[in-house]
Amino acid sequence: MPDVTSTAEVPNHVDVCVVGAGISGIGAGWHLQKQCPDREFVILEARDAIGGTWDLFRYPGVRSDSDMHTLGFSFKPWVHEKRIADGPSILSYLNETVDEAGLRPKIRFGHHVRRADWSSADAAWHLTVDTPDGERQMSCGFLLMCSGYYSYRGGYTPEFAGREDFGGVVVHPQDWPDDLDHRGARVVVIGSGATAVTIVPAMAETAAHVTMLQRTPTWIVSQTDVDPIGNRIQKLLGPLGYRLIRERNIWRDQMVYRQTRTNPERVASELLRRASAELGDGFDLDKDFTPPYDPWDQRLCLVPNGDLFGSLRSGQSSIVTDTIDRFTETGIQLASGTHLDADIIVTATGLELVTLGEADFRLDGEPIDFAKTWTYKGLGYSGVPNLVSSFGYINASWTLRADLTCGFVCRVLNHLSATGTSVVVPTLRPGDRDMERRDWIEDFSAGYMQRMMAALPMQGDRSPWLNPQNYRRDTQLIAKQPIEDGVLVFR
Repeated sequence: MPDVTSTAEVPNHVDVCVVGAGISGIGAGWHLQKQCPDREFVILEARDAIGGTWDLFRYPGVRSDSDMHTLGFSFKPWVHEKRIADGPSILSYLNETVDEAGLRPKIRFGHHVRRADWSSADAAWHLTVDTPDGERQMSCGFLLMCSGYYSYRGGYTPEFAGREDFGGVVVHPQDWPDDLDHRGARVVVIGSGATAVTIVPAMAETAAHVTMLQRTPTWIVSQTDVDPIGNRIQKLLGPLGYRLIRERNIWRDQMVYRQTRTNPERVASELLRRASAELGDGFDLDKDFTPPYDPWDQRLCLVPNGDLFGSLRSGQSSIVTDTIDRFTETGIQLASGTHLDADIIVTATGLELVTLGEADFRLDGEPIDFAKTWTYKGLGYSGVPNLVSSFGYINASWTLRADLTCGFVCRVLNHLSATGTSVVVPTLRPGDRDMERRDWIEDFSAGYMQRMMAALPMQGDRSPWLNPQNYRRDTQLIAKQPIEDGVLVFR
């Protein structure tokens, strides 16, 4: 049953307002309670449940594509056997975290922040919030945006000629209907990313046949979903074992990523060798499994226990690399002349990315264009006071960076208290004004990210105007550099 909180329970003013009750927001609540016990805070969640991504997505087979020792929180060990976990297990873990930390009373469900106005006169953010009881005004001294990076209103679907002619069901994974029955159906999944490689083997278990239709291939890597050695270490050492396995996995993943940057040909060759071993004969590796870009130029797709390869090998599913000419009444006509018959078409074509929860931000009445700001350590914005947004990694687990971000916010809040100040603003130094303008995220060509880049802040060529997307570098940049850095201006 929806857990919707009455607006009567929302304070008019809090020290800190956290927006979003997914992984980032839950982590923020834990850090605030632990490190800033003197600060009153509230978590505003637009939906009627916690979990964010893990509550929203309900498509077949939904699971993590990062191991749970790094997708899990640093402060709450993941104790289940599987390191690659299904969506319901992750959601259960998040609910456990909320209840163990006593955070649920801090969460206000059904509260969507539509507008945020910074007032220099009273050093506060004034929020316009849509609630179950209508529009509500409240304010906070510090705003921590943990609303993720994609729109909850709907996913990204290109225009397909003839879509209205198709006589079957078209569904986007973000809007999966509870009553969709695919047993015995002919299914075409459009896409080759993380969602597509998850859905295909899951649906193929009961569908008549599933075809993964891709415009270009994606790099795919298979891993077992259980880590026997890690599990034994954790059983023997408890929380210490969890920390050790977490550090090992961080080191391993960063090492692999570095190899894709320094020796991409070798990594590509190894990925193809593994795919060939799992698929067997009869597959065209060059056409269907070799992308026109290096590994980690776009996100690697993880398939646990080689489930996609097994499904393809058994004939339950197939893979087609082609472009779409148009939808027809009975399926999809391809540019090559081939026709794919379908009862259900799944458009696993990506997300609509947004900045800061699609809210309207203003600074003393003037609209804030975040694309004209410089990113401060990948979490703040030049010239914008008392605002931090949590954005994870595109090449590692989201939670790693969310933890660093929340820890940084707590350090800033405690510094404000210690110095008797109330406002902090990332401010360009005179020598920073001639910085080279760089994209907020570099060396990542995925379409969903490129579509968003023009709306994101700029990255500079010197610290702290950087967003390195590297956990080790971020640990130094965010967690270890002093708060008084000559850039953060306190008043």
